[in-house]
Amino acid sequence: MAGYKKEKREKDISKKSRPSKKPKTQNPCNCLSYVKSFFRFIYDFIVSFIFYFIYKNTPSKILPPVEDLLVLDSCTTLVNKIKNKEVTCRHVVECFIKRIEQVNPILNAVVDTRFDKALAEADEYDKLIELADTKDKINLIFDGKPLFGIPFTSKESTGAKGMAFTFGLVSRIGMKSDEDAEVVKSLKTAGAILLGVTNVPEINLWCETRNKVYGQTNNPYNTNHTAGGSSGGEASIVSACGSPLGLGTDIGGSARIPAFNCGLFGHKLTTGFINTKGMTFRKGTEKQTMVSAGPITKYAEDLTPVIKAFLGPEKSLELKIDQEVDLSSLKYYYVDKPNDARVSPISDELQIVLDHVIESIASITELPPLKVKFSGTCYSYSLWRHSMTKEESDFCATLGNNQTRVSVWTEVPKTIVGYSNHTLAAVLKLIDLQLPQVNAVWADAEIEKLSNEVSTLLGDDSVLFFPSSPTTAKHHYEPFLHPYNFAYWAIFNVLKLPVTQVPLGLGLNGLPLGIQVVAGMNQDRLCVAVAKHLELKFGGWKPPFTTKVP
Repeated sequence: MAGYKKEKREKDISKKSRPSKKPKTQNPCNCLSYVKSFFRFIYDFIVSFIFYFIYKNTPSKILPPVEDLLVLDSCTTLVNKIKNKEVTCRHVVECFIKRIEQVNPILNAVVDTRFDKALAEADEYDKLIELADTKDKINLIFDGKPLFGIPFTSKESTGAKGMAFTFGLVSRIGMKSDEDAEVVKSLKTAGAILLGVTNVPEINLWCETRNKVYGQTNNPYNTNHTAGGSSGGEASIVSACGSPLGLGTDIGGSARIPAFNCGLFGHKLTTGFINTKGMTFRKGTEKQTMVSAGPITKYAEDLTPVIKAFLGPEKSLELKIDQEVDLSSLKYYYVDKPNDARVSPISDELQIVLDHVIESIASITELPPLKVKFSGTCYSYSLWRHSMTKEESDFCATLGNNQTRVSVWTEVPKTIVGYSNHTLAAVLKLIDLQLPQVNAVWADAEIEKLSNEVSTLLGDDSVLFFPSSPTTAKHHYEPFLHPYNFAYWAIFNVLKLPVTQVPLGLGLNGLPLGIQVVAGMNQDRLCVAVAKHLELKFGGWKPPFTTKVP
């Protein structure tokens, strides 16, 4: 009977993931021939070899050990300790401030702070608890505030009142935000206390965190490697225990890429549930956008309360965030090769860890995860690039602080002679805008086709495992020679699906491994439930420093 069910399921999957009968045609993805694969391997090997020699004599800076084990706690644990009067909000905030001061000179992650105001807010919360003389009164204080007393950090490009708000643009140096972005407000409403804002790439559009205002952010596991982007400052400081919670935004993997590079959980909410007002120049009135937001945390258990804080009570009910998930009843699928000729194939190390994930899931479900292939993933980068043309923003104007349009024809010569105020990543984006766009009719049709395939397959009771990255975190500047690899993440911005990046231990080079867990539209809770299971099996976040108290 079990064999029959498996055979029937495989037939069902075939029906769901492939179009109905049509004339046989050659799959365009087959253009990635053995010859091209061979040259891709040679190219990737040579690039890695070059950067290995560039950095081999540059020792990584070592993070100091933690002085108070409190900074290792999850947000959930910290809330319970505050509620039970085991610690004060002030002590919690002081511990994380001290940790930021210890590690930030090494990481360059936090770029502006509000420590005095954070301590004052912590004192106000402590007074509320002190005045509550019964358990019922304490419960009332915490009701609706799942993050009561929890410090957090946010991207510098996401507005926070009184904080730096430059987006990494030289032309905006000295600018401060007049108000909190809606996502920042939502965390404060949930009881969280803002410590400061963190570094981003210029205008957020690059997979490394570097700009000409604050410089470069380093990976806490190895400072010779990138922390990722655009939420690179967030992931770097959270992994180093300078903040228990990071507020990430995501339009092309911006929360998940750094979460992967820094060994953390990073969740991209189903697109459309977040008010974008205050994210760079966004007004929250966009008719359509790929951008979303989500938490960056050390522990899977913290994802749910933060998601609830973002959504509010009504939307949390709509997404059934608190509903229990029976993992054994879910259907599981996986992809190991997106087959996009522009991206690198996944390394043996990441293939092995994906296999281990499949084995782990097979142990809790009657039917093992099934390998699937989607024809559209071979166009991942092209489909994302096309979708970016529909965003209600003008990159040339944004780069000019909406005061002037930056021209590729003047900026390239400036870059060559070293006089540009913009990063190489921004200039390359200007060049990319001059290149021919893909056929819009074709791209829209491919997106619709892929969306239908994935949505039909996943429904409301399935998850898909998809590689987080072809390799572990690259050396600084190395992504310039692998500019399309972010498509592993970006394709799910195109599809607007919920995704959780899950850490799966460390590789042979001491850098984090991971996997993306994708679910159907509005099924964020499935991603989180599977993330919790994988955390138990693989250990989750691994500290990038010794945890022994001196």
